[in-house]
Amino acid sequence: MACEAGGLRGNVVLPFFPNSMTTVIIILAAVIALIIGFGVSGKHSISVTALTSAGNIGQRSILGCTFEPDIRMDSIAIQWAKEGVAGLVHEFKGGKDHLQEQDPSFQGRTAMFADQVIGGNASLELRDVQLSDAGTYRCSVITARGSGAAVLRYRTGAFSIPMVQVESSGRGDTLQCTAPRWFPRPAVCWTAYGDTGEHLPHAANTSYELNPENITVRVVSLLHNVTANATYTCMIENSIAKAMGNIRVTDFSITKVTNLQLVNLNAESVSSSFPACHWMLLLSLYLLSI
Repeated sequence: MACEAGGLRGNVVLPFFPNSMTTVIIILAAVIALIIGFGVSGKHSISVTALTSAGNIGQRSILGCTFEPDIRMDSIAIQWAKEGVAGLVHEFKGGKDHLQEQDPSFQGRTAMFADQVIGGNASLELRDVQLSDAGTYRCSVITARGSGAAVLRYRTGAFSIPMVQVESSGRGDTLQCTAPRWFPRPAVCWTAYGDTGEHLPHAANTSYELNPENITVRVVSLLHNVTANATYTCMIENSIAKAMGNIRVTDFSITKVTNLQLVNLNAESVSSSFPACHWMLLLSLYLLSI
């Protein structure tokens, strides 16, 4: 019996669990995921911001975009894309332009500020702005630190600063407010105030003349019954811009002030990167489902 007991101890068989191999695989996979995660943990979402802007038809325009700067120029890659356009608007990486995939509609009209990229400027210069350039653009940036993107809604039209001047005739003085290029067709509004702040009656006559390119219009507005010692304002406005011309008329002098501003500007920023911890979590959940 003693020998039989000893024989049993010498041949102890450990129990086998059918799922032990799966457990080993999951543990190994988790270790690999951790190693990969730590290896790419330096990659994260970087802040990229674009400023919604408007382009003046036929002129030069800037599509603003900034990002967290990186001291390594060779690690920075910037792509500009437009919704609905097959090719890229512009691509910049390794310190220079890469325009092999640029869409034909933008060829010869785009440029980056190469000397400012290292400081976080991903803005795009767009020359000879066209009405068809309007749309949704995406500024995507990749650096050694991570990646990010921002969406920019770009509007196009025409706007110009008005000129206000006094025209004298036998029937009295008339103010003329003219602006050479506007699109869409703007509204024109005059206001008149005396030196003591009272609102003065006034009557204006506004006309629109189509320019030779058959898109923009020249605005001409005349204000009659002008009196001295008063301030008059001609405001021209459409959905893109607002411009004003102020003129103060006294018995001895005429003072003019003009300004133009774009309307409805705002900034949008959206991240396009996926942090390493999210990839690790997805991988673990996938392995557990096997």
